[in-house]
Amino acid sequence: MIPGVTDSPLIDDGIDAHALRVVKAVADHGSVTAAARHLGYSQPAVSQQLRRLERKAGMPLVERVGRGVRLTEAGWVLARHAAVVTTALEAAAGDLAELRGLRAGRVRIAAFPSASATLVPRVIAAVSASRPGVELRFAEVEPPEAITAVREDRADIALTFSYAGDRGDPHGESATGLSVRTVGHDDMYVVMPEAHPAAAAGGADLAALAGERWIAGCPQCRGHLLEACARAGFTPDIGFETDNYVAVESLVAQGVGVALLPGMALASFPLLAGITARRLPRTEARSLHVVTAGGADRVPLVRATLATVTDVLDGPWAREALGSGD
Repeated sequence: MIPGVTDSPLIDDGIDAHALRVVKAVADHGSVTAAARHLGYSQPAVSQQLRRLERKAGMPLVERVGRGVRLTEAGWVLARHAAVVTTALEAAAGDLAELRGLRAGRVRIAAFPSASATLVPRVIAAVSASRPGVELRFAEVEPPEAITAVREDRADIALTFSYAGDRGDPHGESATGLSVRTVGHDDMYVVMPEAHPAAAAGGADLAALAGERWIAGCPQCRGHLLEACARAGFTPDIGFETDNYVAVESLVAQGVGVALLPGMALASFPLLAGITARRLPRTEARSLHVVTAGGADRVPLVRATLATVTDVLDGPWAREALGSGD
């Protein structure tokens, strides 16, 4: 017996995965009442789970603060380990299901808007065709929120992006402890009216557009626009902001501004009449990532979905739409 490990009361009595989820929910939502609401339990049931786990741990996990409660240091220790433990249990259950030949289960995906219109439908269709019993769920969110969803066990896979050299990379401190893998690249394009002199020149010189009004997108995309223009020697005059890339094209078509759009956005909607897109150098491309909890790829259904994402990004659609064949 290893002193301090195998003689732990939590090991001897068996740790309850449901109780771990309760501790994590209290940490994530800040109170027993909010944790109960999130889990769909009654408040007395949550309190009972906490008391049972406290008896096993031999120390308090929550403490009174005014009219509410907060986790003790011991509670935070368990909360930090909860996501890893529950992922490992799901991996074990998935392996057993594979041995029994089962093809049922659930995979939750979170992805950014242009992926939801292009990559995600192809992934869902391919997984559904190969594993018809699998329940696939999808939520459209920007990368920072997608990473949070994985950390809080509200998503199994986050599809995200980042820009090389930009200070606002969402895959730094916020992704600590998670698995982040780069799975592809998405070229960036300058979108401008066909009649613009820069379009007639046939290139994608940002400096030639220094005097134009610009259309910015999500906070992360806006940050990249500022960084890219700074590298070209100017600060863009941002007159319009919208996450809707169809609206971006419409504004450009009306001649009121120019914009940067990724290949995924252009692939999801045909270019409107009167506008053109010029590809920027690969150094300005954004990287595409998959983010999961540590060890999540040991869950068979998650592993299969990750493989499908890679297959789609290696396919002919991606080579044409994203410039990945260059």
